[in-house]
Amino acid sequence: LIADVGLVGLPNAGKSTLLRSVSQAKPLVADYPFSTLSPNLAIVRIDEQASFCMVDIPGLIEGAHEGKGLGLQFLQHVERCRVLVFILDMSGEIPPAEALRQLLRELELYNPALLERRRVIALNKIDLLPEGTGPDFAPPAGERVFRISALAGDGLPALMKALYRIVMEESGGKDGQAEGSGDPPA
Repeated sequence: LIADVGLVGLPNAGKSTLLRSVSQAKPLVADYPFSTLSPNLAIVRIDEQASFCMVDIPGLIEGAHEGKGLGLQFLQHVERCRVLVFILDMSGEIPPAEALRQLLRELELYNPALLERRRVIALNKIDLLPEGTGPDFAPPAGERVFRISALAGDGLPALMKALYRIVMEESGGKDGQAEGSGDPPA
């Protein structure tokens, strides 16, 4: 296990910005793809007693399962995460539904068991959408979806609390609370 939570997305989806916004980590953040070439680990603190480890995994591209763009190395990092967060760029050139399809396909072609991991979807960069418009994204049935702006901080507390609860459930915590750790604030 490399981390409790792995951030999965296409290049430049905002994974490093999210990690920077919710932890003390200072990964390189740039306005161009492939700025992250190796995973960045950080501890996300919910409160004084509740925390989990999160990793920013470099962006996956089509063909990653065949080794394209160091994809096999990046997919090995995904494999070592307990919970996955799919970061989808709401302002990007690739529509969020297509980005999610592409990411799920790469995981399935690499290791179908990865599709069984607990996951949530984070629709990022909502602050860049035109005023009064909602995201053009219909989530697959049963998926938990959070609207966030990693840069502005919008929606991050709710996402982090939900991730903490999922991590505790996945690690054998009782009623969402691991032995010796505190419940996150409501």
